[in-house]
Parts: sequence; C-alpha cells; structure tokens
Amino acid sequence: MTTAKIRKAIIADKTLSMYAHNVKIITLDGQVTLKGPVKSEEEKQQVASDVSALISADKLTNQLTVKQ
Repeated sequence: MTTAKIRKAIIADKTLSMYAHNVKIITLDGQVTLKGPVKSEEEKQQVASDVSALISADKLTNQLTVKQ
C-alpha cells in the first residue's frame, strides 16, 4: 500500500521526467528505498521530497543516480 501511494505521488508530479516516473520503489518493513536514474540532481531531490511528504525522512533511502 505504501509503494502504491508513493508511485501515485511520483506520477502525479508532472514536472518530473519519464526516468523519474519509472524509478524503482522497494518497501520492506516500513523502510522505503528508491533506485534508478533521474535526469538531474534537482529531480533527485524533488522525488525525495515527494516521497518524504508521505513517509518520515528517516525511513527513506535514496539511491537514485543522475543520468549522464
């Protein structure tokens, strides 16, 4: 359920690129890990911000990478 809420929030943010809309969301025991490429450092921060609005920041592991 947490994963679905996070995916919905990321997709709803139309400022994000297709890369960001397709990041991998892994939820395990309340911990959320984000993986995959995004277009810029700003976009990486925006995705983390969108997710942090739904869960507490200490439960988020941001492993997103900026695509070269």
